Amino acid sequence: MTTIDVALRRFSVVSSRPFDEIVQRLMGTIGRPDIAAFHDAIFSATNAADLEKVVQGAIGSSGLMEFVRFDAGEVLRKEGSGRSPRILRLVVGNPIIMREMAAVVPDAAAYAPVTILVDERTDGVHLSYDSMASLLVPYGSPKALAVAMDLDSTVVGLLEAAAQPERR
Repeated sequence: MTTIDVALRRFSVVSSRPFDEIVQRLMGTIGRPDIAAFHDAIFSATNAADLEKVVQGAIGSSGLMEFVRFDAGEVLRKEGSGRSPRILRLVVGNPIIMREMAAVVPDAAAYAPVTILVDERTDGVHLSYDSMASLLVPYGSPKALAVAMDLDSTVVGLLEAAAQPERR
């Protein structure tokens, strides 16, 4: 068995905006396709052009789509008073971006799609993302790293935009 150590970089931003508003702002640019229909369409695609057409129809203006969400806060609220902070894990990505990375670093498919974590704390709503580039550095592929850095830039931009305070 081989072991690779990965030094993970986490991007986090804290916002004074309400939780629901943050999620709404994030999702405003992330596509939300019918995931079963999306998987069927991917399976039915016969070539790269067909695949890209399916993906283009599923992504939002950010170039990303939601694959699934996990409401960890709901699970926590089942214990105790029901007033636990809200925690939402959004699994987002773009199969074309994953393909570009996994073509040269197959392990990239273990990290994509990526997670955006939105959680309430006493100091505000935290938005966090683990850098894809930091996950791929140990594999030594400049091509995969360039794609990962572009993905990081996109996701970090989404977090910053969603967290940005209201202009007055």
